[in-house]
Amino acid sequence: MPGTIDIEALCQAKGLRITEQRRVIARVLSESQDHPDVEELHRRASAIDKGISIATVYRTVRLFEDAGILERHDFRDGRSRYEPTPEEHHDHLIDIESGEVIEFTDQRIEALQAEIAERLGYRLVDHRLELYGVKRKEQG
Repeated sequence: MPGTIDIEALCQAKGLRITEQRRVIARVLSESQDHPDVEELHRRASAIDKGISIATVYRTVRLFEDAGILERHDFRDGRSRYEPTPEEHHDHLIDIESGEVIEFTDQRIEALQAEIAERLGYRLVDHRLELYGVKRKEQG
C-alpha cells in the first residue's frame, strides 16, 4: 500500500472520541498492508487486547467509515474489506483465486475514463475501478 496513514491522528483531527479499544483498532488498520475484513481486523486487534469483541470492531469500522477515514470495498468474495481512505487515487486488481488485492495507478486509464465521461457529456467527479483476474500460467 502506498504510504502509511495514521488512523488515530485522523480520528483526533475529526474530533472522534478515541477509546483504548478504538486506538488498538486504529493502529491495526494503520499497520495493515492488505485490505482486511472485520473478522481479520478482530483477530489482529484481539491479539493485542483480548477484551475487544467483534461487535466493537463492527461499530468502530462503521464509525471510521462514516467519518470518511476508512473506505469499504466489496471485492465479490462476500466480505466487506477495508482500507484507510487513500490520500491519492488508486485502482485495484483482485486475484480471484488467492484473494490478493494489488493496488495500481495508470495515467492512461485515468485519461481514458475522463475522455469517456466527456464524450458522454459528463465531467468525471469520482470513479472506482476494480479488475478481477487469475494469474497466467508460466510458459514452460
